[in-house]
Amino acid sequence: MDLFPVGFLWGAATAAHQVEGNNINSDLWLLEHSKPTVFAEPSLDACDHYHRFPEDIKLLANLGLNTYRFSIEWARIEPERGQFSRAALEHYRRMLAACHDCGVTPMVTFYHFSSPRWFAALGGWEKPAASDLFVRYCERAARHLGELIGFATTLTEPNLPMLLRWLPVSKVPFVTVRRMVKAAERALGTGRFGCFFLGDAFKLRDRMAAAHRRAVEAIKSRAGTYPVGVSLALQDEQAVDPDSGRDRKCGEVYDSWLETANLDDFLGVQTYTRCRVGKNSDVGPEAGVELTQMGYEFWPEALEACVRYAHARVSVPIYITENGVSTEDDTRRIEYIRRALAGLRSCLKDGIDVRGYIHWSLLDNFEWVRGYEPKFGLLAVDRSTQERSIKPSGRYLGAIARQNRILDPAAVR
Repeated sequence: MDLFPVGFLWGAATAAHQVEGNNINSDLWLLEHSKPTVFAEPSLDACDHYHRFPEDIKLLANLGLNTYRFSIEWARIEPERGQFSRAALEHYRRMLAACHDCGVTPMVTFYHFSSPRWFAALGGWEKPAASDLFVRYCERAARHLGELIGFATTLTEPNLPMLLRWLPVSKVPFVTVRRMVKAAERALGTGRFGCFFLGDAFKLRDRMAAAHRRAVEAIKSRAGTYPVGVSLALQDEQAVDPDSGRDRKCGEVYDSWLETANLDDFLGVQTYTRCRVGKNSDVGPEAGVELTQMGYEFWPEALEACVRYAHARVSVPIYITENGVSTEDDTRRIEYIRRALAGLRSCLKDGIDVRGYIHWSLLDNFEWVRGYEPKFGLLAVDRSTQERSIKPSGRYLGAIARQNRILDPAAVR
């Protein structure tokens, strides 16, 4: 029957800022409301997951999924420097308890792109104090939540700023970004604004790698015994000609972080597409290929390629912590899942230690600068009523999870 391993994790993921709503103390909320802004629209109520999480977790469990990956929000837990909100921490304990009540393993991410305003006002991740501040937050959160956590990741895609350096210059609205940052600096009144998406990629890499190592130790020093790792962004990088900078790009973007992750309990792999690499930048998809709403090439085979790349460089178990596709056509999401999982089965057959597949995303949500247009969810969300509805792709992945094997989509109703 070609089953996945016993105990394989099947799940879906969200990020706090993208689904909770009204994350008003965060740096990203500030950027969304700056004038000008690169954000298509503000997040506002998002999916109101902050209040609707019991319903959403039940829906996930009823589909047949056994794992929920979500992030806790630093800006809610520490709204002012050194001042921790017990109410926010208790909220996340209730989320963890809801997972356990539904037989769902919670995988907690301590940082998913958004930071407190006060942290941005200090200069963000580029400043030497960033590591101390992040580790203190992780220790405090882990102390309150620890025994309820099933898995933890310190950071989501800390290598993303380095990946963004390879975007073609024509794709980056530099003038608008500079004006947006200046507006944020004025709003904070400090003359400084440090944001994960906008900082110096090399400084961010060094600061965040140091913070990660110390955060792992801090988290493990608290209640509970659970695996701790980091989730990295990977793409299926392909050279377009003999002068391609692909190997240099891979060295800059991936390899130092993979070396760091090799000291952890596991590696989270997050991938969506392949990328064609020119001499000094990405060159974009070929003309005529199928594109997603994000402008990525529809390329489910990226998952197998990225797992094999990571496996060649780490010896720790691998979990797929994000993989999915933005499309209004849910039949294409089903096809994406089927082909991505076929690649994952190939990796398993070759002895690669992959232990879980967590789909992005559970809900159609706020997709950063693109707003609410891209649809990644297994569940649709009516923006006027917040009503959830299960998509066929959700039923398909749930049926796969229940049977622990890839199914013919025609056999799932």
